Formats: sequence, C-alpha cells, structure tokens
Amino acid sequence: MQTDKPNSQPWRLTVRRTASSLLALALLAAGAVQAGMYRWVDSNGRVHYSDTLPPTYQKSGAAEMNKQGLVIKRTQSEAERQAEAARQAELARTKTEQDRQAQLDRALTQTYTTEAEIDLARDRALEHHRLVIKSTQIRAEAVNATLADLRERIARIEKSGRKVGPGLVEQLSQAERESLELRRTMLNNEEAMVRVREKYAADKLRFRELTANKP
Repeated sequence: MQTDKPNSQPWRLTVRRTASSLLALALLAAGAVQAGMYRWVDSNGRVHYSDTLPPTYQKSGAAEMNKQGLVIKRTQSEAERQAEAARQAELARTKTEQDRQAQLDRALTQTYTTEAEIDLARDRALEHHRLVIKSTQIRAEAVNATLADLRERIARIEKSGRKVGPGLVEQLSQAERESLELRRTMLNNEEAMVRVREKYAADKLRFRELTANKP
C-alpha cells in the first residue's frame, strides 16, 4: 500500500486536468450553441453551417437556427430586401393618399350641407371666368380694330413707295402681341371653366356618397 501511495498524486492531477479540459470544451460548445448557427448555401449548392454568416452570402440570404436546429430567424436576400422596401413604399403612398382623401372629405362635408350649395359655388366660380372672358373679348375687339387700322396705314405707305417709320412698326408689333395674349387669356379661362365643372361634379358625387347613409 505504501508503494502505491507516491504514484497516486500524479494520477489525481491527470484526472483533474482532464476534467477541467472537458469542462472548458463543454462550456465553449454550449456558448457556440447558445450563440446560434447559420445555414447557408454556396454557389455550388452545398449546404454549410457556421456560427457566423460569410459577408459574401449575405446578399443571397441565410437561416439562423437555435440549438435544437430550428430556424428562429431568416436573413433576407438582396432581392427580398428590395421587394420589402418597395412594399413599404407602396404602403406609405397608399396611407398618404388615404389621409389626403379623408382630409378632403372632411372639408367637403364641413363646407356644404346640401348639393344645391355645391351647385351655387360652381356657378360662382364659372361666373368669374365668364366675366374675364367677356372683358377680354371687348378688349380684343378694340385691339383687332387697331390692328386693322395699323395694317391699312402701313399698306398705304408701302404702296406709295415710302419707308414705314419705326414707331408705326413698333405699334403694330405691340398690338399683335396684345392680341395674342388676349387669345391665350380667353383660351385659359375656357379651359378653366371645363375644370371647374369637372371638379364640382366630382365634389357633388363624393358629397352624395358621404351623406347617403346620414339621416
């Protein structure tokens, strides 16, 4: 018994060291499992598992698994991220349009109480453009008369062989510019009247929809 006693100490140290090593390995393994694993596929179609996702494969997406091997999180591919961004942008656009329509609806129902009031507002808007067109037409008649007179005078001067003075030429140029501007004004107001009718027709239809179920 005494002969074995000196050899027992080294044996015990070896056991302790082995146990410590095994414990350290177990802790490291537990930490790796706790951190999670990634499953990813390379360009050749081979499946890989690792505790970190290679940057090269982040664009193609990967799956993160727990220690039981179940997928707990999936990293989106570049195409999926772009599709998600487009979806979110469309949702934001739709939300903005819905908010805008709700604001218009509130303004419509707060401004008018009957469809007759909408008709009255339309008629007032149309009357404004009618007055502008009428006054423009009166002015255009005067300008056209001036143009006719200037052209006749210039024609007589040219027929007599004399040189047309620069003042007369400038008057003609100004009258022509004004005549063109007056025609544009009348056209713009005629187009505005079409838009007014369309707007109030749409407002009237929407008002009817909003108040259809009200007592």
